[in-house]
Amino acid sequence: MEKMTVAKLREKKNRKERITMLTAYDYTFARMVDEAGADVVLVGDSLGMVVLGHSTTLPVTMEDMLRHTQAVCRGVSRGMVVADMPFLSYQASEEDALRNAGRFLKETGAEGVKLEGGRSIQNTVRRLVESGIPVMGHLGLTPQSVHAFGGYKVQGKTEEAARKLVEDARALQEAGCFSLVLECVPATLGKEITEALQIPTIGIGAGKYCDGQVLVLYDALGLSTDLHPKFVKRFAGLWDAGIEGLKRYMSEVKDGAFPSDEHSF
Repeated sequence: MEKMTVAKLREKKNRKERITMLTAYDYTFARMVDEAGADVVLVGDSLGMVVLGHSTTLPVTMEDMLRHTQAVCRGVSRGMVVADMPFLSYQASEEDALRNAGRFLKETGAEGVKLEGGRSIQNTVRRLVESGIPVMGHLGLTPQSVHAFGGYKVQGKTEEAARKLVEDARALQEAGCFSLVLECVPATLGKEITEALQIPTIGIGAGKYCDGQVLVLYDALGLSTDLHPKFVKRFAGLWDAGIEGLKRYMSEVKDGAFPSDEHSF
C-alpha cells in the first residue's frame, strides 16, 4: 500500500471516502494498527492515562511523547503518524512551539503534530505550517483544558458556543491545518463544521457526518476498563481474553503442564 500523506487525506475528503484513525503508543500495537489499514496513526497524549496511569493527560512530558512516537514510527509503514504536542509544549510561545514541534519531525520520524485550541493558537499554527510542519487541529472537548471545562463534557451545545467552534474551525483552516479533530460535540455541529471546511474533519463523539473517525486503541480493542464514554464502541474484548489466557498460563505452571517437552531444549 502507498504511504498516506496530507494530500491524500484531502483527496479522500473530496471523494467522500471515510478516513480511519486510531491511537498507538508502542511498536507492537503500531504494527497492528498499520497492518489493519489505518490512514492515520495518532500518538496521543492519552498515553498518560491508558499507558502511564495518570488521571488526565496534563502530566505527559515532551520526553514521554518523543519516546513513544519513536517506537510507533518504527512500526508504521503505511499510515501517516501524527504526534500530540503535550500540555505546555506550545502554549508559552511560538518559539517553544516551533522548537518542540520540530523535534517530533527530526527525532522521531513523525509526519505531523496535533495541537488543541482555536483562534488563540492560530498564529502558532501558521508559524509551524510556514516552517514546513503539518498541523492537525483539535476542537470541542480538548482534554488539556479539562479543568477549565469543569470535567469531560459535551461542548458546543448552545448557539453561542456552537458559533464560536465554527469560527475556531475556520481560523484553524485559514492558518494552515491539514485536518481537524472534533471531540464531544453534537452531531449536527459536527456536520455543520465538516460541510464548512475544505480540510477533513475527524470525529470522536462528534457524530457520523465527519470525514473520518478516531478512537483510542485501548477502547476499540476492549482493553480499557475504567472509563466508558458514550462515543466508544468496543470492537474486540482483549481484556477478558487476556485475563483468561494468563489464568491458563498460571494454572499450567502450577500443575506442571508448562513447560512441556515441546517447549524444552
